[in-house]
Amino acid sequence: MKKIIALSIAAMMSAGLSAQSFDFDMTKEQPEYSDEAGYGYDLIAAPKKKEVKPYFFSVKVPDGNYKVTVTIGSKSRKANTTVRAESRRLYVEPTDTKKKEFKTYSFVVSKRSPRIDDKTSVKLKPREKDKDNFSWDDKLTIEINGSAPAVKNIKIERDDNARTIFLCGNSTVTDQNSEPYASWGQMITRWFGDNVAICNVAESGLTATSFLYQNRLDKILSMMKEGDYVFCEFGHNDEKEKAPGSGPWFNYTYALKKYIDLVREKGGNIVFCTPTQRRRFENGKIVSSHGEYPAAMKLTAEKCNVPLIDLTQMTTTFYEALGEENSKKSLVHYAMGTFPNQKKELADNTHFNTWGAYEVAKMVVMGMKKLQLPVVKELKSDWTDYDPAHPDDFNKFVWPLSAKLDVTKPDGN
Repeated sequence: MKKIIALSIAAMMSAGLSAQSFDFDMTKEQPEYSDEAGYGYDLIAAPKKKEVKPYFFSVKVPDGNYKVTVTIGSKSRKANTTVRAESRRLYVEPTDTKKKEFKTYSFVVSKRSPRIDDKTSVKLKPREKDKDNFSWDDKLTIEINGSAPAVKNIKIERDDNARTIFLCGNSTVTDQNSEPYASWGQMITRWFGDNVAICNVAESGLTATSFLYQNRLDKILSMMKEGDYVFCEFGHNDEKEKAPGSGPWFNYTYALKKYIDLVREKGGNIVFCTPTQRRRFENGKIVSSHGEYPAAMKLTAEKCNVPLIDLTQMTTTFYEALGEENSKKSLVHYAMGTFPNQKKELADNTHFNTWGAYEVAKMVVMGMKKLQLPVVKELKSDWTDYDPAHPDDFNKFVWPLSAKLDVTKPDGN
C-alpha cells in the first residue's frame, strides 16, 4: 500500500498535478518524509514498532483548506492522544481511549505557502523561513502528541467549501512555532467544526502598516472567497512607531481603513479586535499601556460599521480576576531551567503561554457570539460560554509539550 501511494503521488507531481485526497493507515509502516515521496514522518524520528511517542506526519499539498479526519485509539492498549496541526494549532485536546476503543474527529486545516502569484510572495521574516517552521511551507503537517498517543488512521481531503476565518495581527495572534510561547490564533481552531478553517497570517512584531507592506493582506485576498472573514488585531507595535505621521489617529487608522475597503471589495466580512492588554499592575488594577490605540480602532469601527471585539477590556478583566501573582500563570513567566537550555528566568508580560492563549481564544469566541456573527453556528457541540471574570482553573489545563522548543522572545512587545 505504501508503494502504491508513493508511486501515485510521484506520478501526479511529474505530470504537474497534485493529489487532493489521502488515506493513511497509521498502524502500518510509513516512510520518513521526502519531497520525492510527498508524505511521511517529519521533524523527529518515526516511532519504532510498538514504540509509544509523539510524532509529526506531513503531506505535500497545494495551498488551500483540507478536511482532516483522524481516528485515535489502539486495539492493543489504552491511549491518551492530542492532535494539533501545522505550527501547534490545537484541534483535539488530550483524549483518553480504552483498549479497542476508537474515536474519530474531523476538522479543517488551512495550508499556505508564501507564493501569491508568479511575481509576488509574502515577505517572510527569517524565523518563518526556518525548515522546522510549518506555517509557510509546501506541506500540511499533523502533530500527534499526548502521554500515550495512538492513531489508527489519518484521512486528508481537499475542501473548497469551508468558510475561512483569516487572522491579521502580531505576536499575540500568530501561530507561535515553539514552546513555551503561544497565541489565541492557534487555540481558536479548537472550537470550530469541520465547516470552518482558520488561516493565521499574523506574525510577531508587525504593525497594521508593515503587515500590508509584507504582502500579507494580498495573500489573504488571493485565497479569500466571498463570505469569508478577516479578523484584525493590531496596536502593540503600532504604538511604538515614532516616524512623522505615526500615531493612533493617522497611520494606524489610515491602515485600518485600507483593510476595511480591500476586504469588502472582495466580498469578505471584516472584524476588528482591540489589542490584548499587557500585564502591568498598580494597586491591584491593570494600567493600560496602549494609549489611544484602542479608542482609535473603536472609532474607526463605529464610523465604518465594522464589528468589534474588545479584547483590551476582556484581558484587563481576566488579569484582574486572576490577581497580580496568578496572572503570571497566563504569560511566559518561568523560573530558570524550566525548559532545556533556558539559562535565565523568563518574565514576559505581553506574550501568552499555552493556557493564557487558550483563555484569550475563548474571549474571541465570546466576542463573536456577542456580535451574533453567523459563523458561530459552526462552533463545536462541547463549547460552553466563557466569562473572563471567572477564568478556567490553570491547574487543570493539560498541554503536552511539542518537540519544538525555543525560549527566544518573539519580536514585538
